Amino acid sequence: MLCGHGSRDGAAIREFAAVVDKLRGRLATRYDIDLGFLEFARPIIREGLDRLVARGHRRILALPAMLFAAGHVKNDICSVLNTYQAAHAGLVIEYGSDLGFAPKMLRAAGARLREPLANGAKDLPPHESLLVVVGRGTSDPDANSNIAKVMRMLWEGIGFGWGETAYSGVTFPMVEPALERAARLGYKRIVVFPYFLFTGVLVQRIYEATDAVALRHPEIDFIKAPYLNDHPLVLDTFCERIDEILSGHAVMNCQLCKYREQVLGFEGEVGTPQASHHHHVEGVGVDHHHPHGHDGHGLDHHADGAHHHGHQGQSHGRVPYPHADHPLGPRTLIQDKG
Repeated sequence: MLCGHGSRDGAAIREFAAVVDKLRGRLATRYDIDLGFLEFARPIIREGLDRLVARGHRRILALPAMLFAAGHVKNDICSVLNTYQAAHAGLVIEYGSDLGFAPKMLRAAGARLREPLANGAKDLPPHESLLVVVGRGTSDPDANSNIAKVMRMLWEGIGFGWGETAYSGVTFPMVEPALERAARLGYKRIVVFPYFLFTGVLVQRIYEATDAVALRHPEIDFIKAPYLNDHPLVLDTFCERIDEILSGHAVMNCQLCKYREQVLGFEGEVGTPQASHHHHVEGVGVDHHHPHGHDGHGLDHHADGAHHHGHQGQSHGRVPYPHADHPLGPRTLIQDKG
């Protein structure tokens, strides 16, 4: 069972479905594969599970089709899976890990970066270019730190002159202020790489911010690198995550989980109960009106663990992101939209 996030962008849904089809082609002799989305598209995860159960399966391996473990992986998807399993006696659902920080994912990222560099109008050595890696951005500092690590590994691995990290929402720095800072560092070229699996509203927003900054700095060559999508090494990593479930090696990073440990700045969230906050947008897709403004996913999305947490008297309400008013953070985006 491939569990996707979902999007109002039809192209993002088609890209995810294409990846699932390629995995079916690779694994047809071993698995019956289906898919479902957490929000904004159909089938929702519950409907995908229904189809597998209807075909007679009593053991399901569920994979989060996401890059890193933040709220959707640690909390929302596993809440849906646990609820479904509890309602179906005799059914076993085993949950796998996110794609995570893996050598093959870095190699796929490197390949995507080299594509536009090879086709660039200017023949510049890497050390005359600055790399900006843009992550999704979450209220989970552990997941955000993974993007910074990806950036550093790509920066050093390819030999860029400098590297910066930015985020498309929820945390800081946002894309446009990060690019403005990068433009002041004196490099002839800035390469913007969305570290995303698929297209969608956020990737489009990253490219639009790049265009806006490029107009203000015509002396700099801005390059928009493609996102990961269906690179063969990404598909290889999905297959590895499936094998890890079977071998018992599927693990979650709990050492810096803000729901198990007192992470700096998030001390009050230890023990927050596991619950999904996406029921109201299950199945709401590109052809449905949705008034809640979730294209940026708000400032308070919850993040929990793919492990169970004690309740400690806390409610199921969302915990506000402590830096929602950061001058380079989500409010910058809201102001720009206004």
